[in-house]
Amino acid sequence: MSLPTLPLLIDGKRVESKTSQWRDIVNPATQEVVARVPFATIEELNAAVASSKAAYKSWRNTSQANRMRIMLRFQQLLRDHTGELAELITREHGKTLPDAEGEVGRGLEVVEHACAIASLQLGEYAQNAAGGVDVYTLIEPLGVCAGITAFNFPVMLPCFMFPLAVATGNTFVLKPSEQDPSASLRLAELALEAGLPPGVLNVVHGGPDIANAICDHPDIKAISFIGSTHVGTHIYRRASEAGKRCQAMMGAKNHCVILPDADREQAINHLLGAAFGAAGQRCMATSVAVLVGEAREWVPELVERARALKVGPGTDRRADLGPVVSKPARARIEKLIGAGVEEGAKLLLDGRGHSVKEAPEGNFVGPTIFDGVTADMSIYRDEIFGPVLCMTGVDTLDEAIAFVNANPNGNGVALFTQDGGAARQFQNEIDVGQVGINLPIPVPVAWFSFTGSRGSKLGDLGPNGKQAILFWTQTKTVTARWQARGTGPSGVNTTITLK
Repeated sequence: MSLPTLPLLIDGKRVESKTSQWRDIVNPATQEVVARVPFATIEELNAAVASSKAAYKSWRNTSQANRMRIMLRFQQLLRDHTGELAELITREHGKTLPDAEGEVGRGLEVVEHACAIASLQLGEYAQNAAGGVDVYTLIEPLGVCAGITAFNFPVMLPCFMFPLAVATGNTFVLKPSEQDPSASLRLAELALEAGLPPGVLNVVHGGPDIANAICDHPDIKAISFIGSTHVGTHIYRRASEAGKRCQAMMGAKNHCVILPDADREQAINHLLGAAFGAAGQRCMATSVAVLVGEAREWVPELVERARALKVGPGTDRRADLGPVVSKPARARIEKLIGAGVEEGAKLLLDGRGHSVKEAPEGNFVGPTIFDGVTADMSIYRDEIFGPVLCMTGVDTLDEAIAFVNANPNGNGVALFTQDGGAARQFQNEIDVGQVGINLPIPVPVAWFSFTGSRGSKLGDLGPNGKQAILFWTQTKTVTARWQARGTGPSGVNTTITLK
């Protein structure tokens, strides 16, 4: 039986690629090849960009009211198809169905926010800024924009990009991850079903060659990237050198600081969920716990609670975490665990070689916990992107803040405490873009911007919220004078003064 092949989405149509390069899409719980994805040719990318460029001429002038109505229909379709999208995510990524459904819900938040575009894309107006002179700003789209996404959120990450981009009047070319592209493609099809005209949203699949071509293409004005630091740095540099606006949300090493006065049950529950959910394959995962003072006494309970978590295929709704995305990912994670042992960290829970009876071929890594981790160890320096929690202990909150701030990454951090003064000191002194107080590191709700910082972000503006509106638009300032004939200033004015 022949395998299904994924199409490209160009000019509103499903297009069978003419490429000779294909990649198998593998279910990470079973190793079943579920479909094949094409690595598009440069000619096919050019066709997608040309389609978006042609569509931009009319789409940019489509009324805000019509764009808003399309977003309203899109959010309802996304809601109606949550189950279908979640199943695609679980089949190709491996995360549990409840987690996949939660991902669709977080993407839905952004689309719901885009429904308010009529009030989000407003300029400013000053009447009589000078004698008879009015000054106002126009918030205009950029043109053809593009997004390159990672594998770990095949619905949420595209939603961080194209809904606000097209709602503000741009057209868009999406390159989803080649590892699990089906949910991204289906998401785009639903957006077209909602009423986006042909060419406003195109989808091309591919690897580094297509990503580089997107960076180089003269008709693409802005690029959003979410993924690893290595790739994000390359994309940002190459796109910027080509004169494009670019944002790159990249790697992380997120900390959770626990003070001894914290609610013990709450803190442990949140820490375990943030460390091991999605098998740790989140840029917002908590990968380091900093236990302050007497909170060190909680370590045995943390380990036993982690040991009790259920590992299984994502289709098992009782599972707490599923497989990692691929065999190479599993090998890399297990290699880093081995390095942690060699470098002297205390391995309290070892998830290597984890097997699941009902899915013996799955890429499973069990919850893994290290204690006594220091800043010079590779398991602390590197983003493991797996279900591995590193723990360290300090005596005071000041030491914990200094430890976190010394890490080069700044994606997110969390604090658990019942002391409001400590929480206020923490949020003021911590040098990290996103802070959770008595919550695991949160991806902010969609009407607030994603504000990772330092080594986790390149570009001044992040996805979502006000920053996304600024990123996908440009401001044009108009200074105008309209007066009755013969009432304006007489004579030539050679100064810079408005008269």
